[in-house]
Amino acid sequence: MIDCDVHNGWDSARVLLPYLDPNFRDYLDRGELPGGRESFPHAHRPWLHPEGYIRYDTFPPGGGAPGTDYEFMREQLLDRYELDYAILLGEESVEVSTLANPYYASALARAYNDWVLDTWAPLDERFQVSVVVAPQDPHGAAAEIRRVGGHPKVAQVLVTSGSQRPYGDPLYHPMWEAASEMRLPIAAHLGGTSGVNAHPTGTGPATFYWEAHAMLCESGMGHVASVLAHGIPERYPGTKFVLVECGVAWVPAVLWRLDADYQALRKETPWLKRLPSEYARDFVRLTTQPLERPKNPDALWTALDEIGGREMLMFSSDYPHWDFDDPYATRFPAEWRDDVLDGNARRLYGLPEVAGARA
Repeated sequence: MIDCDVHNGWDSARVLLPYLDPNFRDYLDRGELPGGRESFPHAHRPWLHPEGYIRYDTFPPGGGAPGTDYEFMREQLLDRYELDYAILLGEESVEVSTLANPYYASALARAYNDWVLDTWAPLDERFQVSVVVAPQDPHGAAAEIRRVGGHPKVAQVLVTSGSQRPYGDPLYHPMWEAASEMRLPIAAHLGGTSGVNAHPTGTGPATFYWEAHAMLCESGMGHVASVLAHGIPERYPGTKFVLVECGVAWVPAVLWRLDADYQALRKETPWLKRLPSEYARDFVRLTTQPLERPKNPDALWTALDEIGGREMLMFSSDYPHWDFDDPYATRFPAEWRDDVLDGNARRLYGLPEVAGARA
C-alpha cells in the first residue's frame, strides 16, 4: 500500500533559517517570527475551522505539533498500515504560493526542499518527497525542479490548487518544461486560496468553513480544463498532473462537458489530437481523500468507471489532518483495490516493488 498524501512538518519555521538564502533570512527571522509566532509566512485564510485542522490523537506524546515526530508517525501510520511508501507533502511549506514577493517565495521553497531532503528523507526508506515550488515565479520554479528533481527521494513537484491563473496557462509553461525534462509529475494540493491567488470559488469567498471545504473542488475543475485545453500532455510528454485532496466525484461530469464542447468548438485548440477525456485518462491522477460517499456507493464507481477511474485513483489518507481516511475502512470495488491502493502510484512514481529496510 502507498499513501499519496502524508503531511510532515516542524514545530517552528526557524528550522529553515540555516537553509535560507542570507539575502532573505531577515524576512523570516525578523519580519515573520518575532513575538512568539513560529509558523510559516503565508497569507491567512478567511475562514476559521471550528474544530481545528488536525486529528486530536496525532499530537506526539513527547510534545510538539502533529506530523513532526517521525517515531510517532511510524507507529500511527507507516507500521500500523504496513505502508510500502509514503509521499511526503510538507505542511505549511506549500503556502509559499500565496506570497506577493515571488523571489522570497522561491527562496523559502528552496530552503524547505533542502531541509526536508536533509532531515526527513533519510529517516525511512518508505519516504518519498515532494519538491515545493512557487508558481508565481515560474522560471524560479523551473530552476528548482532542475536543481533537486534528480534526487532519488524526489517523487513529484508540488504546488497549491490556489493559483493566480489555471495551470495550463502559458505563464506556467517553464515549470511544465522542467517537470517534463526531469520526468516528474506536478501535483496540485488543495489550498493556497488566499494572498495573491484567486478566490477559491467562482462567486468569491465562502462564509463558513464547511461550505468552503465542500466547494474547493472548483479550483480542481479549472486546472483540469486548463491543462487539457492548452495541450500540456502533447507539449510536455513525460509528466502528469495529480490533483491532491480535491475530491473525485465531479471529474466525470467535467470531462463529459469538456468532450461535448471540444467536439463543437475544436477549431480553438487545433493542437489537440484526442478527446479531453482520453487525455485525462492518461495524464490526470486523483488522490482519494476526501472520497465522496453517496447513499448508493455503486453510483460513485459507476461514474468513475466511465472515465477510467480505476487507472486514475491513488489512495491517500491525509495524515494527520482531521478528515483522515483509514485505508482499512475505505471501501473500493474488489477489482480496483490493488490499483488504487498500490499499483497506480507505484507506476506513476516509478517505485520498486519493495521499499527495502523499513527504518
